[in-house]
Amino acid sequence: MNRLKKTNAGHVGSEKHLPTSLSGIERKAKQDRHHKFENLYRLLNRYTIGDCWPLINKKASCGIDKISAKNFEKCLSDELRKLEEDLIANKYRSTGIRETFISKANGHKRPLGIPIIKDKLLQTACSKILESIYEPKFHSFRFGYRRNMGAKDAVKELSKSLNFGKYSYIVEADIKGYFENIDHDMLIKMLEHDIADKRFTQLVRKWLKAKIHKENGQVETPQKGTPQGGVISPVLANIYLHYVLDLWFEKVVKKHVKSDSLLIAYADDFVCAFRYKEDAEKFMEALERRFKKFGLELAKEKTKLIRFSRFDKANSDSFDFLGFTFMWGKSRIGKDIIKLRTSKKKFNQSAKAIKVWIKENRNCRMQKLIDLLNDKLRGYYNYYGVIGNSKMLFKMEKVVKGLLFKWLNRRSQRRSFSKPTFKRLIGEKYQLTPIVLEKPMLCEQISLVL
Repeated sequence: MNRLKKTNAGHVGSEKHLPTSLSGIERKAKQDRHHKFENLYRLLNRYTIGDCWPLINKKASCGIDKISAKNFEKCLSDELRKLEEDLIANKYRSTGIRETFISKANGHKRPLGIPIIKDKLLQTACSKILESIYEPKFHSFRFGYRRNMGAKDAVKELSKSLNFGKYSYIVEADIKGYFENIDHDMLIKMLEHDIADKRFTQLVRKWLKAKIHKENGQVETPQKGTPQGGVISPVLANIYLHYVLDLWFEKVVKKHVKSDSLLIAYADDFVCAFRYKEDAEKFMEALERRFKKFGLELAKEKTKLIRFSRFDKANSDSFDFLGFTFMWGKSRIGKDIIKLRTSKKKFNQSAKAIKVWIKENRNCRMQKLIDLLNDKLRGYYNYYGVIGNSKMLFKMEKVVKGLLFKWLNRRSQRRSFSKPTFKRLIGEKYQLTPIVLEKPMLCEQISLVL
């Protein structure tokens, strides 16, 4: 195959491997935010797609073809060659998605779409291209599914902004079934606003319209939505909300409010803050109309307006965001500060999950059990380790020790440990991950030393 040359910043040829090509795309997107990218489809060849193989989760469930990543890897070169030939001849078709369900904390089930390995590979390459185009366009207040940005960063930014900003009212909003209600035609129009390569956008449309193979044997063609579980779904979800919510908030909402306003978003979870109640109420009315225009709907039972002011703490309410409860309090020197606590809902969910895990793994060798448990605790403490939250962290540690004592004593008909013996064992031979809090460096935030 003759490799093509890169003609200009907007025309990307296939002689480049993916990382190099992505750098050029992102550089052009930063230089000219109105640039429409062409010839992106030609970047999808066996080399650039093959570069994405290390990014594939090899332990993930199989798609409808029941081919695992391990078996696919045995014929990787041949599969990449066939995929390239199909793309060149415009013969590529999405094989379809296997639908399964995962349990949610509230007892409901969430649909999860699992593509086959070949589709995952191609989606990964396309998602990297889309990220390079849109990363310079996304606003700094959008945190979900982005490079070097996570939920903890969103929590920190919201805490800092509320702590030092002039805000008195919070709008908590929740989008009802966001991923299931994305309008396909509108999403493609949004992509075409920045991409002039129709073959590339039609490739995205094929994945949106891919047939869903349900557990009961039925096959459906989706009319809206992007399946959770698809590799490309997160970046498409961000692009949709970028045009529906982010740009509208920056260019319209901020121009019509009387004073300061704020938006912090993580995927489809977002919080807005306003100084005046009138601005917050108008925003809620406009937000409902705005979402309806794009096929989205607010979950009214989860969307509310609350008073949240340092000058009226007696009448201020608290609110939850990304697993934390935000509330006003006093620092040790008497200053008004935002205090964060693990939300009751998330604490109970985590305790329940730990209980199930210990119960299922209690027959492991003791050292292995403690090592695996410490990995889970380390992740939990790293996320919820913010200043003022030590009480909830020690409460979780107490819950874990209680569950460990309970289920270790149920490994056989005989009782394994007395409480004094268990305390000595956990304190000396098998130690749980300790909670060590460092002095906060910035904005009353802390990190955990493990």
